[in-house]
Amino acid sequence: MENEVRLTFLSKRCNIAVIRNMLGAMLVDNNPTITFINELKTVVSEAITNAIVHGYDNKEDKYIEMNVFLYADCVKIDIIDKGCGIEDVALAREALYSTKADEERSGLGFTIMEMFSDSLIVESKKGEGTYLHLEKNW
Repeated sequence: MENEVRLTFLSKRCNIAVIRNMLGAMLVDNNPTITFINELKTVVSEAITNAIVHGYDNKEDKYIEMNVFLYADCVKIDIIDKGCGIEDVALAREALYSTKADEERSGLGFTIMEMFSDSLIVESKKGEGTYLHLEKNW
């Protein structure tokens, strides 16, 4: 492993920009393409937004954990919340599915996360939270 960062932050939307900037700064020494950085930032943004909006129902006093691991050949990221969890992960991964169907949302973004990741694992238990693990190769 080349580098590792472990963060715990409040479930405030403004923290998404902080995390995106931190991630870009962390990756720069590995000379990634702009496309690589933007895709990884998009995946992380989608995952954190899910934790805030769907896991914590926009409550700003909850915590999200993110662990980033840089390797010579890939980046691995874990995003963990202790929110309401996902009852049916397979259904949640379908395009346009949303737990907020009454709002103007275009789904949980798993389709986008899968498109920009080389590996995406989602584990969740109703009432206990969600664990997301993604990997993206250089």
